[in-house]
Amino acid sequence: MWNYLQHLTYWDWLALGTLLLILEVFGAGGYLLWIGIAAACVGVITFVVPELHWAIQFLLFGVLSVLTAVYWWRRQRSSAKPSEQPGLNQRGREFIGRQFPLHEAISGGRGKIRAGDSVWLVAGPDLPAGSQVRVIGQDGVLLKVEPV
Repeated sequence: MWNYLQHLTYWDWLALGTLLLILEVFGAGGYLLWIGIAAACVGVITFVVPELHWAIQFLLFGVLSVLTAVYWWRRQRSSAKPSEQPGLNQRGREFIGRQFPLHEAISGGRGKIRAGDSVWLVAGPDLPAGSQVRVIGQDGVLLKVEPV
C-alpha cells in the first residue's frame, strides 16, 4: 500500500474522479460532484507535473475539494431569492379571509363550501346550507371557517 501511494499517477486520480462522479449519479445530492471534480483536477495537474510528490497530491486534493465545495455553497446561497409566487403549491391559502356560502350544512363541526372550481371540506360551528362563512385558517385540506 505504501509503495502504491508513493507512485500515484494521473490515471489513479482520474479513476477516483470518475468513480465519485458515477456515485454522484446515484443520488449523493451534489456532495460527491465537487470532490470528483477536485480529483479530476489533481489528475490533470499530475499529468502536467508527473514528478509531484504523493503528499502534495493529497494536499492539493484536500484543498481543491474544500475550495470547490465552498464555491458551490456560496453560489447556492447567493442565488436563493424569494419566490415571485409565495403561495405556489399551497392550495387553499388564497381563500383565507374570503367569504363563501355553505354548499353543504356544517353538521357535527364539518361541512362543505364551493370555492373556485372545487368543493372544500370546512370545519366550524354548525350552520345551515347557504349561510355565509369566512375562511379563517387551513389545516391540510380542511378549511376553518366562522360565521359572517
